[in-house]
Amino acid sequence: MPEAVFELDGTRAVPTVLARGPWSPDAMHGGAPASLLARAVEQHDPGPAHFVARLTVDLLRPVPLEPLEVVARTSRPGRKVQWVEAALLADGTEVARASALRLRTTEPLGLPLPEREPPAIPGPDESEPLRVALPHVPGLGFWSTVDFRVARGSWTEVGPSTIWFRLHVAIVAGEPPSPLQRVAAAADFGNGVSTVLPRGEYLFINPDLSISLHRHPEGEWVALEGASTAEDCGIGLAACALHDERGPIGRSVQALLVDRL
Repeated sequence: MPEAVFELDGTRAVPTVLARGPWSPDAMHGGAPASLLARAVEQHDPGPAHFVARLTVDLLRPVPLEPLEVVARTSRPGRKVQWVEAALLADGTEVARASALRLRTTEPLGLPLPEREPPAIPGPDESEPLRVALPHVPGLGFWSTVDFRVARGSWTEVGPSTIWFRLHVAIVAGEPPSPLQRVAAAADFGNGVSTVLPRGEYLFINPDLSISLHRHPEGEWVALEGASTAEDCGIGLAACALHDERGPIGRSVQALLVDRL
């Protein structure tokens, strides 16, 4: 198995087979470009406003399994509040983009905050290991980069569920994945964590992913506590509370295009 999802070639990111998605042998899973864009927005133009509080990814078209040019720019500079944008281009065509809100952090302020509640969900050690098998997709893909453990609910049944994710390979070869990259890799699975319709009969396509964080995760595990909704007109929403082993870290939301398989 490759050691990373991407290998760098100058400003281009060359995907390995681990970037592959389940719907086409020639297109990526959304978690691969989302994680690559997370890396781009957190590394670009470093300064005091470095904490990525919000990351929004738009998947403009199927992201091909081919080298991607990674570009980033500061759309609004600032020492306390800063906006950064990044894009992925395949043969000059923009296939995905991201915008990030970055905030400054300070030394502890001594705020009279309530005591943090203990984690309300079973931890990864108390959760059931899950092997995700895709019979219609032989070989490796982005799902092969992650360890899954079910804390509540079910991966296969209708209804809400809570699942732990641990990225066990690098996003970019030679670089340990950052906490933000771990969140982005996990959060794109949100539309699979819960469903209101039987799996295998319907599609839940997410053209976007939006993540809001009040702290970055500690450790390797990220949990998605997910609940999805859908309307008969074919529109849905996958919303997840995000956790690490200490407790809540933020939320993610995906707009869904719902259709019969």
